[in-house]
Amino acid sequence: MNTIGYFEIQSSEPEREIVFYSTIFGWKFFKEEFVPIEYYRIETNSINGGLLKRPVKVPPPEFGTNAFVCSIRVDNFDHMSELILKNGGQIAFPKFAIPARCWQGYFLDLDNNTFGIFEVDENAK
Repeated sequence: MNTIGYFEIQSSEPEREIVFYSTIFGWKFFKEEFVPIEYYRIETNSINGGLLKRPVKVPPPEFGTNAFVCSIRVDNFDHMSELILKNGGQIAFPKFAIPARCWQGYFLDLDNNTFGIFEVDENAK
């Protein structure tokens, strides 16, 4: 456990990125209706991910890396959240349910890098 199990790409124009990644890598995109944002599930030949409408402006190139967000699969979301906070991490987006799939949340490390954690739970609501 505690392995990267999911990635996310933010996009200011999701349809554009869907065409790009579908054409280049053959990834398949499926619009998700159960989340309160524009979100597409990505299926690849290995690790799966998601593409979401960027909630803020695109950082300028001179601001450094603008990257995918990876989510780490954990055994116990609440325990791992406590450990992250105890060691100086911050909550970027609180725990929420992806119905019938998992509990998900986002954090900032000590250098304000975003990462996610998720606990698989078919009963998540």
